Amino acid sequence: MTSPIIYWVRRDFRLSDNPALVAASASGAPVIPVFVCDEVVEGHGAAPKWRLGLGVEAFGKALAEAGSRLILRRGDALATLRTLIAETGAQAVHWNRLYDPLSRKRDEAVKAALKGDGIEATSHNGHVLFEPWTVETQTGGFYKVYTPLWKAVRDRDPGAALSAPTIPAPGEWPASDALADWRLGAAMNRGADVVAEHLNIGEAAARGRLANFIAHKIADYRDTRDSLDVDGTSELSENLAYGEISARACWWAGQRAMADGKAGAEHFLKEVVWRDFAYHLVHHTPHITTENWREGWDAFPWRTDPDAPDVLAWKQGRTGLPIIDAAMREMYVTGRMHNRARMLVASYLTKHMMTHWKIGMDWFEECLVDWDPASNAMGWQWTAGSGPDAAPYFRIYNPDTQAEKFDGAGRYRRKWLAENTAQPSATALSFFEAIPRSWGLSPGMSYPERPIVGLAEGRERALAAYEDRNF
Repeated sequence: MTSPIIYWVRRDFRLSDNPALVAASASGAPVIPVFVCDEVVEGHGAAPKWRLGLGVEAFGKALAEAGSRLILRRGDALATLRTLIAETGAQAVHWNRLYDPLSRKRDEAVKAALKGDGIEATSHNGHVLFEPWTVETQTGGFYKVYTPLWKAVRDRDPGAALSAPTIPAPGEWPASDALADWRLGAAMNRGADVVAEHLNIGEAAARGRLANFIAHKIADYRDTRDSLDVDGTSELSENLAYGEISARACWWAGQRAMADGKAGAEHFLKEVVWRDFAYHLVHHTPHITTENWREGWDAFPWRTDPDAPDVLAWKQGRTGLPIIDAAMREMYVTGRMHNRARMLVASYLTKHMMTHWKIGMDWFEECLVDWDPASNAMGWQWTAGSGPDAAPYFRIYNPDTQAEKFDGAGRYRRKWLAENTAQPSATALSFFEAIPRSWGLSPGMSYPERPIVGLAEGRERALAAYEDRNF
C-alpha cells in the first residue's frame, strides 16, 4: 500500500492553482489535508483569527465536495505533524511557503526536523507571483523601491495557473477536532454579526468577485481606485489574504483584460506586484514587521502610549476630522478599509499625532479581516516615513484636502458618520452595533467640535521633528 501524503494547509484555502495540493495529489498516494491551529494562528488579532476560521470552514466544505476531507488539529505545528505522521504512516508533507518572520521560523524548524526524521518535507510557491530570491537588481540584491521592481517583472511569466486536482483519499481518516471548539471568533464579540454581512468567503466567492471586477470595474480602475465614494476597487484583499484566490489567477485575469484593451488593467497588475513587493521586503528585511525599516529612525520622537486619550479617540473614529473618522468606522463595520483611507488615517496618527506606527499597525491587525502581515507592515512604515518610500518622508497628507479630492460630494463621509445627522444611514448606525460596549458611544452623541490635533498645528510639529536631523 502507498503511504499517504500530508498536505499542510495554511493560507491557501483553494483547490485551483494550489501547487502543494497539486504536487501531493499527482503522486497518486492518498492525500490528507490538515490545518493546524498552531502558535502562529493563535497570535492573530481578533478579526483575522475569526475570518481565518471562516475560511477554514469554507475550505473544509470544498474539500468534502471534491471527495476529500480537512483534518483539524490544535497545538504546536511540529509536534502535531509528527503525531499525524505516526497515526497515518505518512512519509511526506507538502505545503505552500509563507514569508513573514514567524511563519518562516516555524516552517524552517518543521522542515529540518521532519527531514531529520526521514520524512520528505517539500514546500512550494503558492502565495506570491515571484519568489523573493528570484528577483534581483542588476548589481545583485533585492529591490528596495517599487517602480524598478515593477519594471523588472512586468514582462516575466509567473507560470500558468494550475487546475484543481483529483485528490486521492485514504482508506481511513485520522480523527479531527471540531472547528467550533476552537472558538476562533470569541474575541470578536458582538462585532462578528455586523462584519459578517460584508464578508466574501471561499474560493467560489473569490473567483466571482474577480470576474465581476474584470467585467465591470477594471476598465475604469486607474481613475476610480482612489475615489472613496466610488465602488472602484477589486476588493480582493480579503480573499488574497487567505489564499482563496491566487495572485497568479489575478495576474492572468489582468493580462487578459489588458489584451482586451481595458485601460485600468495595467494599474491592477501593478497592485498585484505591489503585494509581491511587500513580501519581498518582509523576506529580505524581516525587521520591517517590528522595527523601523530605515536606519536612523529609532530616535524619532514618536509617542508610544497605545492608551493615550487621543489615540483612543483615533481608534474610536472620534478625532473630529470626518474623513478620518469615517474610515475608522468603515473598518469596524466591514472589517476592511479603502486603501486611500488607510493612508490618511495612518498619516494622521503618525504625523499629525506623532504616534508610533506600531500602535496603528497593531490596531489594524486586531480589526482587519483582510489583515496581511507583509502588506500591513509595509503600508504603515511607507506612510510613516520610516519605510520603503521613494517620496520624501516629510510628505504629510492633509485630511481636508484629501476629502475634497476623493470624496468631493461627501458620500463616503455620510455613509459612515451618524452624529449630527437627522437620518443617518444604516451603515453609519451599524458602527454603534459593532464597537465594544465599553466605549459608551451612541448615535445621539454630538460630533467633536474640533479635531484632537489641528491640521496646521500637527503639520508644523511634524515638520519641526523632521528638521531635527538627530533622529
